[in-house]
Amino acid sequence: MRILVVGAAGTVGQAAVKALSQRHDIVRAGRSAGDVTVDLMDETSVTAMYARLGKIDAVVACAGHVHFGPIAAMAPGQFRKGLDDKLMGQINLVLLGLPLVNDGGSFTLTSGVLDRDPVRQGANAAAVNGAIGAFVKSAAIEMPRGLRINAVSPGLLEESEKKYEGFFPGHETVSSARVGLAYVKSVEGALTGQVITAG
Repeated sequence: MRILVVGAAGTVGQAAVKALSQRHDIVRAGRSAGDVTVDLMDETSVTAMYARLGKIDAVVACAGHVHFGPIAAMAPGQFRKGLDDKLMGQINLVLLGLPLVNDGGSFTLTSGVLDRDPVRQGANAAAVNGAIGAFVKSAAIEMPRGLRINAVSPGLLEESEKKYEGFFPGHETVSSARVGLAYVKSVEGALTGQVITAG
């Protein structure tokens, strides 16, 4: 399969690429690096990326940022960061990419652990993750041409433990190999409308 991985240079993206590249042709995309560059919050940029690539068999989205901070001090604009970036960015990939994914192909989005196992200062991430899961579940019943859509919900990756030190007390880390397998399950398997947990 020819698979577009957006956010391929990130920690989760690298896990997805490593697992999927063993059997498939990977096109790497990112905001500033990759085979193609794209700003997921800019519909024109997403449309231009798809036009350059042409037909593909699967889209894997591992991109998007959220705001970490205490609710008592959070401004609406800060909360909107995750909605505009991680949530709408990934949804833009689906809505604008539907005509360009081959029959029987798939979309795989990325949520995360915080909507099912919340931590302090993670309300924005939790809300976005929950919305991604709800979108996938609902969109699956309307996908045309045998297309499938799922989300992968990774836990705290071992490689990210230092970066998020103090934010995830008591959380068990998960290996990148285990997270990569979740993307393989979504892309190569038959599931649709599911949130596939990894850790």
